[in-house]
Amino acid sequence: MTALVRTAALLAIALVVLGAAAEAQVRVKDVVRLQGVRENNLYGYGVVVGLNGTGDRATSSPFTPQTIANMLQRLGIAVPPLTLNNKNAAAVMVTAKLPPFIKPGMALDVTMSSLGDATTLQGGTLLLTPLQGPDGRVYALAQGPVSVGGISAGSGGDTVQKNHPTVARIPQGAVVEREVPAALDPASVVLQLQQPDITTAVRLAEVVTGANLGTTARATDPTTVVVPVPTAEQGRLMEFIARIETLPLKVDAPARVIINERTGTVVLGSQFRIATVAIAHGNLTIQVKNETQVSQPGAFAPDSAQTVVVPKSDVTVKEEKGKLAVVPAGASIGDIVQGLNALGVTPRDLISILQAIRQAGALLADLEIM
Repeated sequence: MTALVRTAALLAIALVVLGAAAEAQVRVKDVVRLQGVRENNLYGYGVVVGLNGTGDRATSSPFTPQTIANMLQRLGIAVPPLTLNNKNAAAVMVTAKLPPFIKPGMALDVTMSSLGDATTLQGGTLLLTPLQGPDGRVYALAQGPVSVGGISAGSGGDTVQKNHPTVARIPQGAVVEREVPAALDPASVVLQLQQPDITTAVRLAEVVTGANLGTTARATDPTTVVVPVPTAEQGRLMEFIARIETLPLKVDAPARVIINERTGTVVLGSQFRIATVAIAHGNLTIQVKNETQVSQPGAFAPDSAQTVVVPKSDVTVKEEKGKLAVVPAGASIGDIVQGLNALGVTPRDLISILQAIRQAGALLADLEIM
């Protein structure tokens, strides 16, 4: 089996598996979230210290020594900011996500990104940094040794870098100091689909209504399904929501084809269909070879004869025989894959073929090019 055929076969398997997975049922909790229950973004300004000469320079990042001078002044030590130029500290922005229902004393993961011209944060320690929300209130405090997933080293003008050494993390590096109260209505539960779709919203309402929960759900728009809480369940709201989240739901989605030309990735949705179309595929390969030959004068050549460099070009044109495959109207993913496998296409060839089918008006799906 050639590499071309293996690639097409693997593509066929991937597309068939994708179609099968798309038709499977999922839990309600996997595709919806509760209105009023969301995570919140936190941010703060901090300083990473203990760097081995890889921190910010005072000349190009004056805010770093100014920050350290202000901190030392609060500790009773007066130091002029201009004297702090040892490149052992770096200013960073610290970000974290505050999940819903989290309580004070619980830990969060934090991410630090360099603000100045530090080359790496490796080996540093983040000083105590308040993390605030959009309302300006402090919800967590971050501190601890940083973990960098990359390295940067160099000497004599040569530099080697792996991953991104100016971004670091501290797992469980922030302690929650304040919780965000969840705004749950005890009289009704509002479910919001992560991917709005009218058919899925109606199915969700039907599933909840038919689950013998003593309530009648209704879809108010393609995103929202309102579930009134029965009077007997209002004192046990968490148990009521848990029963809704475990219900099986069949998710529907519009026919869509996603193409990423940079990576050669093609994803076909389970509802993908095309009209009757004939596809011909063939490759044209042009190879140009340039060689340089030296022509030297003969033994009895006159004195005016010179050695001359003569370029030589060799052009080879090779065209594979075209193949023709006919795909019937309303063909499924399996039919399309079999037809394209008969042509021996690669993923990048598939991108060109799908674009041509769209231009021919036979593509019965949305085509998104990334």
